[in-house]
Amino acid sequence: MQTTKDIPQWLASHHSDGVNLSIKELLYYRTKASLLNLSLGRPAQAKLAGGYLAKTKGRGMEFDEARHYQPGDDIRAIDWRVTARTGKTHTKIYREEKERPVFVLADLSSSMHFGTQLLFKSVQVAHLTALIAWAAHKRGDRIGGLIYNQTQHKEFKPFSRQKAVLSLLNGIVNLHHPQSPPPKHGEEQVTFTDACARLRRLAHPGSLVFILSDFANLTESAQQHISQLSRHCEVTAYPISDPFEHALPQSKYQQMLNLTDGQDEQQILIGEQRIATQYQSEHEQRFNAINTRLKKCRVNVVPISCAQSLERQLAKRSSETAV
Repeated sequence: MQTTKDIPQWLASHHSDGVNLSIKELLYYRTKASLLNLSLGRPAQAKLAGGYLAKTKGRGMEFDEARHYQPGDDIRAIDWRVTARTGKTHTKIYREEKERPVFVLADLSSSMHFGTQLLFKSVQVAHLTALIAWAAHKRGDRIGGLIYNQTQHKEFKPFSRQKAVLSLLNGIVNLHHPQSPPPKHGEEQVTFTDACARLRRLAHPGSLVFILSDFANLTESAQQHISQLSRHCEVTAYPISDPFEHALPQSKYQQMLNLTDGQDEQQILIGEQRIATQYQSEHEQRFNAINTRLKKCRVNVVPISCAQSLERQLAKRSSETAV
């Protein structure tokens, strides 16, 4: 974990306050793309999956543009909608899809707006999303995603340009509302299960998919969606958590600690060994259950703490892997 003394300096250097979100702190990770290795972890499932996007145009999978029909063009490629709208015959031009699209599901729901030491879980999700997006851009992969909070979601189709990265990052800043109210009466709530279902429709076979969440709302339906997704894509789950969710703070004296999620309030006693042991045991079982269910979905599980910088955690993980 970051030491208490280091935290103000770290936040300042990253243009962050740990609670709110700005585009400036996400641009920081452009120079840190090497922290993530997006190399293929297992054979791609899609027949046309590979490392690059062909620059030649032909009858591939990826639509490129519509242009005026020219003698010799395949009549099966005529774009009838554009033709009807303009009154002139247009044909569809395709690029052969050979690179692996990268998708990020970023959970910004109410349970993510919590943190006790360095960052809110939601802010860590944004930082990790930025790192993934810049790493994909550096490789030349297309980047897309799905961002949601409790009242709305936004989908981003994958593109390889820097504009796609900036669009995704601006989207996560716009949907990040630490003080956002719960859904109003009659207003539809966006759930983790909804997000997973939408992600299944977005991610094409052979894609590299990252799911960033605390998985507090990992329902049976959501688990089924992730399991189906992993059949055709390489999926990595990043469970984001705070140290307080694993163990109560240590205290020499018994005292009541006030807690709030912005809506409800409750108290918990710290400094009492029996309660501390029970709390840690219950939460350890909960996190172990989440990891077990995710692994049953055949996904890579990489726990991330919001009390420590991504640089430190990923560098440590990289050194351990090297050993």
